[in-house]
Amino acid sequence: MALDKILSIAGKPGLYKLLTQTRSGFVGESLLDGKRVTVGMRNNVSVLSEIAIYTLEEEVPLKEVFQKIKEKENGKKTAISHKAEKIALEEYFFEVLPNYDEDRVYASDIKKIIQWYNLLLDNKITDFTEAKEAEADTAASEEE
Repeated sequence: MALDKILSIAGKPGLYKLLTQTRSGFVGESLLDGKRVTVGMRNNVSVLSEIAIYTLEEEVPLKEVFQKIKEKENGKKTAISHKAEKIALEEYFFEVLPNYDEDRVYASDIKKIIQWYNLLLDNKITDFTEAKEAEADTAASEEE
């Protein structure tokens, strides 16, 4: 499942899988406990594929950050908990993304990223590469 079907809903913990759209919003399923929720248009909802992290040069898409974490951890869960102290979280994130903008990326953001990464891993959502890259790889393998 791609990150364009995974949502973060303000005021609700964890992440949600987009199931279907309705006239007044959509239905999502929690990746934490599998419960379904109906979300209206008034809720602040973010699609993970649209989120980016500030660096000193540019904004890096969240999927690239997840990929860097995956490479650092060899496809396993993070060595650090999202409940770790602020300084430990910042040190860990600096190893993952050395040029992140410390003035615009807060410890609470780093906590969410680590928590989301581990939650995605628990739900076997581990393909953080670009959809276009994946399609190109598939096309290349079909030609062979």
